[in-house]
Amino acid sequence: MKKTIYFVRHGQSEGNIGTVYQPTSSPLTGRGREQAGYAAERAAALSFELIVSSPIARAKETAEAIAERTGKPIEFSNLFVERQKPANLSGKAHSDIEAQKLNGDWEKSLYTSGYRAEDGENFDDLILRAVQALKHLADRPEKDLLVVTHGFFLKTMVTRILIGKTINGDSFKHFQYRVRTQNTGLSVLEFDSDLDDPSWRLLVWNDHAHLG
Repeated sequence: MKKTIYFVRHGQSEGNIGTVYQPTSSPLTGRGREQAGYAAERAAALSFELIVSSPIARAKETAEAIAERTGKPIEFSNLFVERQKPANLSGKAHSDIEAQKLNGDWEKSLYTSGYRAEDGENFDDLILRAVQALKHLADRPEKDLLVVTHGFFLKTMVTRILIGKTINGDSFKHFQYRVRTQNTGLSVLEFDSDLDDPSWRLLVWNDHAHLG
């Protein structure tokens, strides 16, 4: 069995260009709403049955723009939220010294198995969630889906696919630092049950031609 999954990163948010550590409530900027409109036009030319979206504000707004243009329903899932930062970091100024220290500690935890910074997600959490998210998509009855998610978590899923079970902190960090995503960039994955685990192929990465 094969199925095609289109992934769209959310449009530009206020947190993407702001001077604080982005809270989950950060909405799209005017530019982000414009990008979401372009992505919606692009999605209108694709064949898919359902939109699955992170419920975080910036992804939700993007998904709603695509749903309005395509007429497709949306299902929200916490499996596709962005890496979850420590609660004490959200909304703090980038210039805050204590916040900088906590952010550095959290950054370390993202690439170090068994290490955690307060209540933030760490490497083990993210890889497990990526596996769960991919399984969720593979197990769904729809043949073709569109997923609205976030840059870091999208790269987490793709790293798990490309590297497989041998993924470790070093290889994960190398991929995250060397691969970029544009706001509303389109990536395409194919699930093929005839492949060994992980039963996925990367077909397209970060196509943002719709942004001109």
